[in-house]
Amino acid sequence: MDKNMLAGLEGLPEEDKNRMSAMIDHLQLRDSLRMYNSLVERCFNDCVDNFTRKTLQKQEETCVARCAEKFLKHSMRVGLRFAELNSQAATQD
Repeated sequence: MDKNMLAGLEGLPEEDKNRMSAMIDHLQLRDSLRMYNSLVERCFNDCVDNFTRKTLQKQEETCVARCAEKFLKHSMRVGLRFAELNSQAATQD
C-alpha cells in the first residue's frame, strides 16, 4: 500500500493507523479480485461458445486474448484518467 494514502491520518494512534492500513489493503485486494472476475466472466461469455472440446479453439483463444488486452487497457486508461482528475482537484483546493 502507498504510504501517502495514510498521510492525512498523522494525528491518529498507531493502532488506528495500522487498522486503516489493513482495511485499505483489504479493499484494494477485493477490488483487484472483482476486476479479475469481471474480466474472466466477460471474456468467457463473449468468446467461448463451443463446449465440445476440453480446450479452446484457436479463434476462441484469440478472442479471449484480445478481450483481456482491451479490458486491461481500458481499466488502465480509466485509472490514469481518475488519477489526473484527482490531481487536478487536489491542486484546486
